[in-house]
Amino acid sequence: MMNSIFDALEHGRLIELPGTDKDDALEFLGTMLEAIPEVPSGINIVEIVLEHEKTSNTSLGVGWACPHARVNFDGDLCCAIGWSPDGIDYGIPGEPLVNMIVMFFVPDNQRNTYLKEVSSLARVLKNHPQYQKLEDAEDLNGIRNRFLDMMHHALQGDEKIYRARMIRLDSQAKTAEKKRIQLEGMQIEALSVITGPGILPVTLTQNAELASLIESDSNWISVIATGNNYQLRKWYIIRRNETLYAGDRVVYDCIAIKEDAKS
Repeated sequence: MMNSIFDALEHGRLIELPGTDKDDALEFLGTMLEAIPEVPSGINIVEIVLEHEKTSNTSLGVGWACPHARVNFDGDLCCAIGWSPDGIDYGIPGEPLVNMIVMFFVPDNQRNTYLKEVSSLARVLKNHPQYQKLEDAEDLNGIRNRFLDMMHHALQGDEKIYRARMIRLDSQAKTAEKKRIQLEGMQIEALSVITGPGILPVTLTQNAELASLIESDSNWISVIATGNNYQLRKWYIIRRNETLYAGDRVVYDCIAIKEDAKS
């Protein structure tokens, strides 16, 4: 079965990808995964995925790709799903453009489960080629319905399990739709801070609004330094990693997410 894909659909982690650049798409999905509460802070999923793609292309060859970040951590398998209506060049000559990217966060204790999910997905795509390119899909709702049909095939006729999951999906549809809209409208900014004994913190961001808010807040760096995330008005600051330098100076690499960029 494909439980992590079910969970992604239920929790609104199915989005339309902005643009058609491969690295941009992977960074967007990786950032979504980093924002999941179950994913420990400090794990740079974006970096892990991009480094892995340099040596191992994760395209399935049928308009789908399954990049992943394997980490030394025991937790839950989870994924984020991106749909590109125009398709993304995944860098393999002769292969079709990739319309669907399913990115997995794979803790050590979930490697076998991950392999089973990807195998199930690949089997459905092989046996039911109508789900491969999805070039005729009109919107995310149509994509979501295709996924549900695919899940039915993956369950191999186990109607009781399928119906139970469908009931759960239907009961959470409104909440999931609300979360999906928020994800589509969210604004993501890179943010770094240099700090250390005897020096004033230096914050680097290209977003003027975020820079102004940070300058007026004296608490956020101490919270980030402890490994926790920080709520700064409408911005949610997540620490991805830290780099130590001479003189006990530290650079914290963060991302800042504004859940409703239009407000």
